[in-house]
Amino acid sequence: MIYDIAGLRVDIRNKYDFADTFCREYLADDQSAPADIVAVASQEEFLAEKQRNPNFTDGYIENTCIYSDICRKMTLKDRFLLHAAVLEYKGNAYAFLGRSGTGKSTHTKLWLQGIDGVKMLNGDKPILHYTNGEMIVYGTPWMGKEALGYKGKAPLRGLCFLEQAQENDIRRLSVKEAARRLFPQILHPIQEKQTFNTLGFADALVKKIPSFLLRCTISTEAMQLSFNALTGELYV
Repeated sequence: MIYDIAGLRVDIRNKYDFADTFCREYLADDQSAPADIVAVASQEEFLAEKQRNPNFTDGYIENTCIYSDICRKMTLKDRFLLHAAVLEYKGNAYAFLGRSGTGKSTHTKLWLQGIDGVKMLNGDKPILHYTNGEMIVYGTPWMGKEALGYKGKAPLRGLCFLEQAQENDIRRLSVKEAARRLFPQILHPIQEKQTFNTLGFADALVKKIPSFLLRCTISTEAMQLSFNALTGELYV
């Protein structure tokens, strides 16, 4: 079946029904035109993933491998996976990044609860398209444990790296600092061309998009700080 993902036609070749159900909202109306990408779960990758996660179903494991294949192949189409929670506000996207347990889900929930008009574009694995000098964030079916997000897109206007702290503080990061923090949050393919494109994307991302470090508690005050810095508005 062919799906519309990140502005491309993706032909997903799956064995199990899990992927069909998982991606149903992205099913393309036109199933006859050629696909831009053909995505499969290789036997080698499937077995390796199954060994790492023996309690998951075969359908779930295949679906995970398929998304990895999609993201690797999309690097040749100027599209890249970013491990982040992305909110949309007034037509613009803001990405929150950090190691597991730093509070991305809780912090973004404070935005959703406290700011009118905020929506979750993707809670975990959006795809970014670098085109015409701009970073466009796309929602994907892969949205994280809480399955928050929708099929949409928005220009990226800010990156916010989260760290837990006893007091709340936010500061603008230099390009070098942002690059160091970004590196663990992107997919690192093995093939030379894919790697070259990914490094070029990361360089453009940290140079074009303002990046901030938010050292914070889980609090409304922390949410206000990130909102003010990222949007340029004053939280009321």
